[in-house]
Amino acid sequence: MKVDGIAYRSIEPAEDGWSVMIIDQTLLPHRFARVRLASLDDAARAIRTMQVRGAPLIGATAAYGLALAARADPSDESLEAAASALLATRPTAVNLRWAIDEMLAALRNVSREARAARAYARAREICEADVATNRAIGGHGLPLIRAAHARKDGPVNLLTHCNAGWLATVDFGTALAPVYLAHDSGLPVHVWVDETRPRNQGAALTAWELSRHGVPHTVVADNAGGHLMQHGRVDLCIVGTDRTTAAGDVCNKIGTYLKALAARDNGVPFYVALPSSTIDWAIADGLASVPIEERAPEEVTHISGLADDGRVTRIRLTPEGSPAANHAFDVTPARLVSGLITERGVCAASRQGLLSLFPERAGP
Repeated sequence: MKVDGIAYRSIEPAEDGWSVMIIDQTLLPHRFARVRLASLDDAARAIRTMQVRGAPLIGATAAYGLALAARADPSDESLEAAASALLATRPTAVNLRWAIDEMLAALRNVSREARAARAYARAREICEADVATNRAIGGHGLPLIRAAHARKDGPVNLLTHCNAGWLATVDFGTALAPVYLAHDSGLPVHVWVDETRPRNQGAALTAWELSRHGVPHTVVADNAGGHLMQHGRVDLCIVGTDRTTAAGDVCNKIGTYLKALAARDNGVPFYVALPSSTIDWAIADGLASVPIEERAPEEVTHISGLADDGRVTRIRLTPEGSPAANHAFDVTPARLVSGLITERGVCAASRQGLLSLFPERAGP
């Protein structure tokens, strides 16, 4: 995707050929800056502090984190320690463990002398595969928007939650990939952007990238979605996911479940876009088994913004001494999901639906 006419990926090798450049998403939307990752610690910190976020991008960053670790020390002990350090950064997104397992498998039977080169090559492969996957998701999701447009006059109004655009992936996005394809093909679209408290990934990130691409959009309070659906102002919901169970339950940013409930009550199709690397085939019951990250209460009690004098400042929202809870994700049961948009096509949110696209996961 492009920023001010220049093409960027959210993570890519630096000019020196070994370190890695990321977009510091904690500075958006008020400042666009790239940051260099030169060590395992840099990569782990970037994931933990959400300089990078979004399940596919977390996985890609972890892959490069292991490559940086292999460059510094390619021993088995070092790589196992690096994997453990990266796994501890964020518990919910399954892509993190998937990418680490892919990297360790690629390095297992490689000599110590060749491990660093192989690690960088496998990390690049993971990133290129993510881009291809996201383009395919966009292609499979586009007919849903075309069909919605055929049923009405005027633009298709889509609602999304959190950020599942190119900033959440290596490039192109998941939930927003069909939106970008629709816009670029001339289909009239408009996106309702949930602010997505408490970190405001919708207001800060989704709105930023849609504005840079020229896609019509409107930022709304998180609690406005149900009202918009009641009044026929939402034709389609498309969100992303950090982990999808083998039964089709979807774990995504907190507030997704409430949007799915409102969509069901108002007859609005509710789709989830995901790469297959986000499917956790080992978990069948999302409510019982998906670990839900609980983040610092300061994300709820405080907020950052651009002051009238041009300074980015942080202020308290709540009374001093009031405790705050910060559950970062919730689980939307499969029964509320109209379909899953994957790189292989659209399927029902069920084990049978997923196996129709990924029969190799059926087992013996």
